[in-house]
Amino acid sequence: MNILVAGATGGSGRAVVAELLARGHSVTALARHASDLTTSGTNGSLRAVDGDVTDSEFVRDAVKGQDAVVVTLGISENPMRVRLLGPKHSVLEVRSIGTRNLIESMRAHGVSKLIVQSSFGVGDTAGKLRWLDRLFFAMLIKPQIADHAKQEAMVRSSGLDWVVVQPVHLNDNPSSGTPHVSSSGEVASWSVPRATVASAIAEAAESADYVGNSVAVSA
Repeated sequence: MNILVAGATGGSGRAVVAELLARGHSVTALARHASDLTTSGTNGSLRAVDGDVTDSEFVRDAVKGQDAVVVTLGISENPMRVRLLGPKHSVLEVRSIGTRNLIESMRAHGVSKLIVQSSFGVGDTAGKLRWLDRLFFAMLIKPQIADHAKQEAMVRSSGLDWVVVQPVHLNDNPSSGTPHVSSSGEVASWSVPRATVASAIAEAAESADYVGNSVAVSA
């Protein structure tokens, strides 16, 4: 498949790009510094496109010819700094603005498959958070969670073949194997490697499983 990954140089984006390449897909990596990515030891092909996902014209060109779009947008900065001063290298609503541009471009080019990485604790799973997680959300990442909620609302009303992936706390450990994927919001653990989530995202891109659903992903 031809698959666009938006936010390709963040921790989750890199994991998704690596997983898709390992599966032999042709990946278009979209990020401000996408050319930093490498393809050593992979089966697929990589096209790196440097640019800003908040630029609608730029996004439109990148989406053309894709079979699916994966969104792993986020702010790779210290959450305390972002909470107090705002992000230094991005806009605070990069998730919702970028996703809106991608959805509009997908409609324009007839691309229907959309997989968006959000966060466990947004939307349907908000009531399933532990008290400590609720505190973390409220104190440190409230604006980011609000933007995820805005992003999810756009995805659900897009009319596309969408899947929202909601991982629990992410870590950079090696893959834990087969991901635990639940459309009812149940989790097997409270931390999951990005590589494990990437496997779930790749499966969602390749199949019709969970289309029109939000799924919790844990280890």
